Amino acid sequence: PAGRASLSRTELRARDGRSGEEEEMSFQLYPGHIPTSPLQKALLAAGSAVMALYDPYRHDMVAVLGETTGCLALRSLRDKMKHHPEGYRILQERPRIRLSTLDMARLQGLPDGSLGREYVRFLEHNKVSPDTRIPPKFVDDEELAYVIQRYREVHDLMHTLLGMPTNMLGEVVVKWFEAVQTGLPMCVLGAAFGPVRLSARKLQVLATQLVPWAIQNGRNASCILNVYYEQRWEQPVKSLREEIGILPPPDVRV
Repeated sequence: PAGRASLSRTELRARDGRSGEEEEMSFQLYPGHIPTSPLQKALLAAGSAVMALYDPYRHDMVAVLGETTGCLALRSLRDKMKHHPEGYRILQERPRIRLSTLDMARLQGLPDGSLGREYVRFLEHNKVSPDTRIPPKFVDDEELAYVIQRYREVHDLMHTLLGMPTNMLGEVVVKWFEAVQTGLPMCVLGAAFGPVRLSARKLQVLATQLVPWAIQNGRNASCILNVYYEQRWEQPVKSLREEIGILPPPDVRV
């Protein structure tokens, strides 16, 4: 009706019998989703980039940066998954890598060198947990939100396959690999600016050995999101590296 345009938003809610909370929920594409305009995304991206560069261990800021700048890259990754049998099945079944979905006792009992055993060894040695991965909030597409969630949850598996620790040097190397693999601006930024905190010796090793190795692997490896890791726990890491196209890490000491 013509008179409806003159009503306030509160009055419209009252007429429709909806509360403000119910109205906000109607725009949510998935639990936790926060709808944002292009301008809001730009402001969030700028602020999170500054904070992430100031403190690379602010994972919440890194997460916001990835969500507000990664739309095109996430679509490309989603398309790669849709056109790959294993990737397509992952998109359909939506597996999650969390403590609640992992049988840690079983993984710990697998043979040394298997993906499951080495993954658990990585978690224990570096005192990290898959449950620390922040759920997406600012991705305005439910399927793309799962893609970035999946990327976050396989990040520790990239450390395992690449043989990299969670210190700054190891994180930068993994970010170079992920930047080439995914095209996510967040990864590119981390790869480019992460080294500023490294010592001269580590910078030399990074530039001459680790970065060229990471870039080569990123280019040659098949899409890391097209591997159903939960069904590969028994597979030897060496075999999976060969299948994906990842060369063993160089023997460097810094």
